[in-house]
Amino acid sequence: MYKKIILSLTIMLIGVNMHAQKFAYVDTDYILNKLPDFKQAQEKLDQISLTWQQEIEKKYEEVENMYRAYQQEKILLTDNMKIKREEAIIKKENNTKKLQQKYFGPNGDMFLKRQELIKPIQDRVYDAIQQLAENNKYAIIFDSSSDLIMLYKNNNFDKSDKVLEILGY
Repeated sequence: MYKKIILSLTIMLIGVNMHAQKFAYVDTDYILNKLPDFKQAQEKLDQISLTWQQEIEKKYEEVENMYRAYQQEKILLTDNMKIKREEAIIKKENNTKKLQQKYFGPNGDMFLKRQELIKPIQDRVYDAIQQLAENNKYAIIFDSSSDLIMLYKNNNFDKSDKVLEILGY
């Protein structure tokens, strides 16, 4: 009997404690796409990416042209000349691959540029979310645009527009 009373009290306390928690969610993709400075930063990144991609494609085209020329002249070349041409083609291709890694690799220039342009904006959004949570005493705020699977969401708990208000938009 004593165990049943303790168990009942524990369940009631857990239920009361869980009921007191406040939850909300935001859609950071929606918020970011509403910010003009984010759109400008994204456009700038897209332009830089396009420029670098065109540069790399041009270099690969040069490698391809070198290879075609080599194939056409191969019959007329000495063994020593063939080796030098092959080495030049391989060197050019490797340099192009290195350039591609430098621009688009995991810690490449594009990553650094993204950090420079986008991260300050994301930090402002996360600060606004933090402020919203503290001001409204939310225990948890979910991001509905992330990998978190939300099987159901009630739009009354979507606080994305409140975050935009805090940011001044």
